[in-house]
Amino acid sequence: MANTQQSPTIAELAELFLSQLSPEERAEVQIEVSKFVKWLGSSRPANNISPVDVAGYREYIAPSAVKPIKSFLTYARKQGLSNTNLALHLKAKKISPKPGGICQTTQIEATLTPEGYAELQKELADLKVQRSRLIEEIQKAAADKDFRENAPLHAARESKAHVEGRIKEIEAILNQAKIVVENQDTSRVKFGDTVVLRDLSSGKELTYTLVDPREANPAKGKLSVASPLGKAILDKQKGQTVEVVAPAGSFSCRIEDIVGSPAEKTASRQET
Repeated sequence: MANTQQSPTIAELAELFLSQLSPEERAEVQIEVSKFVKWLGSSRPANNISPVDVAGYREYIAPSAVKPIKSFLTYARKQGLSNTNLALHLKAKKISPKPGGICQTTQIEATLTPEGYAELQKELADLKVQRSRLIEEIQKAAADKDFRENAPLHAARESKAHVEGRIKEIEAILNQAKIVVENQDTSRVKFGDTVVLRDLSSGKELTYTLVDPREANPAKGKLSVASPLGKAILDKQKGQTVEVVAPAGSFSCRIEDIVGSPAEKTASRQET
């Protein structure tokens, strides 16, 4: 059983998964799997992916991305890296169609921790450098006049479109963002709190910081307040047991400790 051996990282598992696909299949799933791997944390052990992680990704996944990521999670189970069917916990968030087909999510004001705001700023800078490199790749690949068979050109254009979309998303978030101000009131779980939980079925201890969905990152212990677990523990007290309703079923957690919380007052980006 692979679980008894040293686990590959999530990035290494993704490489193994993609390598056993045909070129056509790989082209269809690679971008979505790569996004999922980055969100989870590429250097994490692959056998460390939890149902909470998978269920939390619903805030970011489009319906078209469900199938490739489920295939990846099914592959992980076949490799003996999960005792449960993690694919059952993956469910795309329902998005109401808007007039003109324009996505409205980036227009909603985000409340970020100072660390989360700084991380988005760094990601934005890195993406702009990446965009410049992709423009150069497109120009070089376009020198080949046979566009129908020019795989490097198509790949560079697809990557650039993804990068451009993420740049616009981050810029919109930062322009609307407010930064939480720390406060030591720990009577109840609030946005920005770091919470120590005990999974009552496995006995495993989990530590998460409650953050805005756009700052969530399970690799760094940042849990979306909009996730099933985030909703369940919000406004609860230390010692309480909560029932978490996830796509693949329910599980119970006990709140062992609450470490720090934000004040209700927030500071706008312009004021920091």
